[in-house]
Amino acid sequence: MTSTLNARPWFKDAVVYQIYPRSFQDSNGDGIGDLRGILSRLDYLARLGVDVLWLSPIFASPNDDNGYDISDYRAIMAEFGTMADFDELLAAAHQRGLKIMLDLVVNHSSDEHPWFVEARDHPDSEKRDYYIWKPPVNGDMPTHWQAFFGGPVWQLDEASGEYYLHLFSVKQPDLNWENPKLRAEVYDLMRFWLDKGIDGFRMDVINLISKDQAYPDAEPITGTALTSGYPYFMNGPRVHEFLQEMNREVLSHYDLMTVGETPGASVDDAVRYSDPQRGELDMVFQFEHVGLGSGERGKWSNLPWTLPELKSILSRWQTGLHNRGWNSLYWDNHDQPRAVSRFGNDSPEFRVPSAKMLATLLHFMQGTPYIYQGEEFGMTNVRFERVDQYDDLETLGAERELRELHGWSEERIMASIHAMSRDNARTPVQWDASPNAGFTSGKPWLEINPNYPNINAEAAEADLDSVWHHYKHLIALRKSLDVVRDGTYELLDAEHPSIYAYLRSDGHTKLLIVAHFSAKAGQYRIPAEFVGGEVLSNNYSSLQLTEKLNLEPYQAVVIRAK
Repeated sequence: MTSTLNARPWFKDAVVYQIYPRSFQDSNGDGIGDLRGILSRLDYLARLGVDVLWLSPIFASPNDDNGYDISDYRAIMAEFGTMADFDELLAAAHQRGLKIMLDLVVNHSSDEHPWFVEARDHPDSEKRDYYIWKPPVNGDMPTHWQAFFGGPVWQLDEASGEYYLHLFSVKQPDLNWENPKLRAEVYDLMRFWLDKGIDGFRMDVINLISKDQAYPDAEPITGTALTSGYPYFMNGPRVHEFLQEMNREVLSHYDLMTVGETPGASVDDAVRYSDPQRGELDMVFQFEHVGLGSGERGKWSNLPWTLPELKSILSRWQTGLHNRGWNSLYWDNHDQPRAVSRFGNDSPEFRVPSAKMLATLLHFMQGTPYIYQGEEFGMTNVRFERVDQYDDLETLGAERELRELHGWSEERIMASIHAMSRDNARTPVQWDASPNAGFTSGKPWLEINPNYPNINAEAAEADLDSVWHHYKHLIALRKSLDVVRDGTYELLDAEHPSIYAYLRSDGHTKLLIVAHFSAKAGQYRIPAEFVGGEVLSNNYSSLQLTEKLNLEPYQAVVIRAK
């Protein structure tokens, strides 16, 4: 029976830890993280107290987009190890009470997948219809939609004279979900991994699998000859039908958790995806809060944002999904900048308190929290000096486009990359102060953030006042309080420029969470029922619990009403 139909699904009490295998831990000195490296760190993760390990793609891939271009869904990427390594990892994780969730990437495959090779080389093959092919229109592309990584979404296959669709890289052709045989193939590969004993799937851009079959064009994007096809492939016409079929055919037969990555999804969309009565997914990732500061050039504009804006977004999701669906809670992941650099203050003075503040604010909301590797001890963005030090396909494409099409200066481009590049999250995990931060004995595939001698897991675990120990405390605390899982959410002082305060209540327990987003000391008047209450969490050593709280920079407290 799928977890969505259980009276109390286990994922509602779980904390998920995301692993980007390439950057987590190398075991053989080739500079690339691998499965045996993950295996070697399981005790560390068990000590932290997390429940589920989400592994970004580990399948065979030519690595055009770091594993999100899959060439064999039933094989392990050679750089990461073997299927025997995976089986050992899965068993060892389960022995420690840790579950494993895999990344399901089925909006597209690699162009090196045998399905696509056959489709391209043999246009009369049934595999041709596993992908989306269109003839030219008036000697031009079928539409002028822009791909996520820049350029058009259509690539001409000169041999057949037709174009194939790729919403991402040219080496990531989109799968044709209109074809029932393709869907059956997907369901079969899902069963392969579930029958091995994995505990769930994170589904990459799953709300893009249904395209408007008319393939209409749209208005040009300012400054380019391309158009936005978002209205025609985001939350498309048959997406819910496909997911309900997936649930009937596969998900409902296993006890697992599912989370869908759904760019562009609204609260109402998320309810449709995660309402257990609909039989689709358990929860989705939304992107509104990480989209703060986006402008004409998307995230690269990196415009200022305000705390009331952040409060409005997170509160709308908290109230909108209560008793209707389920939230996923996150600050960062493999596609986002580091949380403390993006939403906190990564200066030496304030990195630790602001990282703790962000953790406190998020972990007391309703939903399933996700911790991205290194977040638990406050890893920061990296500031490489040259663009050739970056590896990320999206970053390199943006640099070229911003320079060639939009005339940005190198200084402006690098400032934006420093703030928003996906490689901020992908620099190797900083385990200790030894060479290469304990990540590898060889040359790391991506340079390590030079601050690793001061910011690393070993030092954080040894320091009882560290970010790491605060995360461990929060993970244990939220599991001891039913109100965090079940209670209502109420935002206080929505327009306060530096205080994010909210209430959680279930009729038995009432909590006040106060987070101070400022590098200066401040004050906040709390409701009378919390004066004399119990301080459950505080990222500073002391707190005078009076009607007016005197708050240190980036202080965060959780108080239970008396």
